[in-house]
Amino acid sequence: MNLNLTHKNALVCGSTQGIGRASAMQLAELGANITLVARNEEKLQHVLKELATNKGQSHNYVIADFQNPEDLQKHISIIDLNFHILINNTGGPAGGPVFNASLEEFDRAFTQHLKCNHILAQTVVPGMKKEGYGRIINIISTSVKQPLNGLGVSNTIRGAVANWSKTLANELGEYGITVNNVLPGATATERLNEIINNKATKTGKSVEEISNAMKNEVPAKRFAKPEEIANAVAFLASEAAAYINGINVPVDGGRTKSL
Repeated sequence: MNLNLTHKNALVCGSTQGIGRASAMQLAELGANITLVARNEEKLQHVLKELATNKGQSHNYVIADFQNPEDLQKHISIIDLNFHILINNTGGPAGGPVFNASLEEFDRAFTQHLKCNHILAQTVVPGMKKEGYGRIINIISTSVKQPLNGLGVSNTIRGAVANWSKTLANELGEYGITVNNVLPGATATERLNEIINNKATKTGKSVEEISNAMKNEVPAKRFAKPEEIANAVAFLASEAAAYINGINVPVDGGRTKSL
């Protein structure tokens, strides 16, 4: 199985922590040249130093805010690279019931997730067509299959991104470009810690009680490691996944109750 990504250029968003960082690390291990994207330059510089270079890779980073799509587009468009791989990944919206959500919360989440994904796709797809190789991988959530309690805005916007992705896959497949979604379950990241702490505060239960209850919902009885999500990302980015297109791939230890 060919998982070699030598001479491939990958744009990895939200890559200073969690799943984004793990994905950047894994793609670099397979030989890809990585362009990191995030807001915090200090963290970007730290991750940059951690990326593998043993196959002659050259890595860089872009400072961008996903609440400002036009600024993001400006920074990406001036990079003198044809990207073969785009990893769309950014932090999820704040939790809470969907009925209580403000219109501004929907606007922010729609901008951060769908608008920025779309801008990045429009920026990199011409180069992918030229190269005859493209992999667009969106890190979303298992909520596109089974909405998660207390994450109303996230459930709504993630569903929109999933359908955007499927539509894009239908349009771009003939050019050697695949578009797929990776759906992480409960993964040991700062985002999960935030969700657990919020639940503990609202319910009066301890963090340990909330954490154990969440683990017990998973047949594997544990949280995923970010690296386990990154393994799925790396496979979908490779030549080996050339005929896998327009699908949702749950990486959740079996938690989702639907196929």
